[in-house]
Amino acid sequence: MQLRRSRTSEIRPRSGRSRGLRAALAGVTCGALAAGGVAAASGPALAAKKISSVPLIVYSAQGYDQAMVRAFQNATGILTELDTNSTGPLLAQIQASKNNPHWGLLWVDGQTAFAELDDEHMLVRGYEPKVSFDTLGKSVVPKDKSFVPTGITLMAPVAYTSKVVKNPPTSWSTLLSPKWKGVVGMNTPSQSGPTYPFIAGMMNYFGSVAKGKQFFEKLKRNGLVVHTTNGPTLAALASGQIKLALVQSSAAIGARHTDPSLRVKYLSPVTMLPSNIGIDAKATKTEIAEAKRFAQFVLSKAGQTVMKAGDPTGDSLYYPVVQGIKARPELPALGSVKVQHTNPYLWGPREAAINSWFVNNITK
Repeated sequence: MQLRRSRTSEIRPRSGRSRGLRAALAGVTCGALAAGGVAAASGPALAAKKISSVPLIVYSAQGYDQAMVRAFQNATGILTELDTNSTGPLLAQIQASKNNPHWGLLWVDGQTAFAELDDEHMLVRGYEPKVSFDTLGKSVVPKDKSFVPTGITLMAPVAYTSKVVKNPPTSWSTLLSPKWKGVVGMNTPSQSGPTYPFIAGMMNYFGSVAKGKQFFEKLKRNGLVVHTTNGPTLAALASGQIKLALVQSSAAIGARHTDPSLRVKYLSPVTMLPSNIGIDAKATKTEIAEAKRFAQFVLSKAGQTVMKAGDPTGDSLYYPVVQGIKARPELPALGSVKVQHTNPYLWGPREAAINSWFVNNITK
């Protein structure tokens, strides 16, 4: 069954989706998921479940999303359609269709975008899955419970290769030295969802928006190289265009799979980057109920198994937020890294203006 939608496919109204999805679901047969080792339900077993006529539309930028959607659909029989893309384009789709939304839930990294959507009354409030969040998870649950944390990565550790860099930078200010002129790279927030939380985190660390802007302006004058997302920035590192890549922790650690000489340095502090699920407040009651079941499944033992295995060299390299789930062994102990958590409701309303400033003054 084809669960992953083309990034360029046309968004269709909810009412036009059910027939094609029901026909596709009928073709699901027994087998096992390639990622995560989660067994798929057999055709007869799945057919025995009550099939909802309302599909759950999942907007996601997670590397394990296809494996999760498949596991959820096989476990529940709920018709599920996945629209996968980078965070920026997904948020643009949501805003463009805000008067007639076509999504059921959003699953991306970073809390500032969710805080913005919550401020616009676009998210279901007051929902929390019946799970036991650990201390880390409890620290990032919003007070109004308008979105659900599903895991934690960090922004932005410094990736480098030990073959090229023998003495990596020791602080954020050292990136401005002549030693690193023209060899530092990062992503642009217009495409990369994790990048705005990093920019906001630096502004928080330096004490104000103005001082944060000064840091990035100095970084640009020192030859900062800006690419779209983690992949191109890491490719620039691999090709030798840059020597230091400021990228998401999961991407940096995952890149060691293809380059054992790659190292990851955590300057103090790095910014906590929770992945979250938010539910469309304008969705039908049925789809809202389905979305809640999806969030519950993601945080269940079965769902966490899929998350940890679905993208082993990428987004699966996260810190769990529920009790009893351990992070993959590739990750350093979180206690060994100085981490800050910025207030998404403080920085969320500033996102559009700061992103625009960054694109116009730093990216260009």
